[in-house]
Amino acid sequence: MFSGPSQFATEVDSIMLFIIASSVFLLLIITVAMIIFIFKYNRKKHPVAKNIEGNTFLEILWIVIPTILVIFMFYFGFVSFSGARVVPPDAYKVKVLARMWNWSFIYSNGTKSDTLFLAVNKPVKLDLITTDVNHSFFVPAFRIKEDVTAGRQNYLVLRPTRIGSYDVLCSEYCGMNHSKMLAKVVVKDENEFNNWLNGETASLESNKKAKNEPESK
Repeated sequence: MFSGPSQFATEVDSIMLFIIASSVFLLLIITVAMIIFIFKYNRKKHPVAKNIEGNTFLEILWIVIPTILVIFMFYFGFVSFSGARVVPPDAYKVKVLARMWNWSFIYSNGTKSDTLFLAVNKPVKLDLITTDVNHSFFVPAFRIKEDVTAGRQNYLVLRPTRIGSYDVLCSEYCGMNHSKMLAKVVVKDENEFNNWLNGETASLESNKKAKNEPESK
């Protein structure tokens, strides 16, 4: 927590902790007030019910404080969400292709893989496309989830910050083998990533050349 492998992890965890802390704080206040009222206004001390006039200050207080809390939650959530929608000029693109029931990742040079390879600390734009029903691209460790909707091209921007291997799930029920729609994100050092990508490119070009060569007689 607070040191996840993407730029979203710290932001999402901080927002979540703020929401939990606010909820616990309000719960304690309400619970303590209820206990006090139970003893202060019980039937033995007040056998005859009396009308209690409102308190303008308290009414303003319990309107203003929740409003401020909600605005703070919205603001920090919007800032985090905006980071996934603004495409940096140096971001490279990867097409994420979803189908029942697997993921495919296609790079701008034509390289295709069933594992999403990324360079650490480099922004990437993931173009999310489905060939059939609705899916949802979900990487729990990165704290990101984005719908892959039929008939509509969606995207998200990501910047991994830690080298490692992470699970990719589908979080939108998409049929019988939904739970088996799994893949991996592998974050590499930038040089290692470039070597992998260039190696795959060379292999791809070699295969294309071999297909275009006439068969020997």
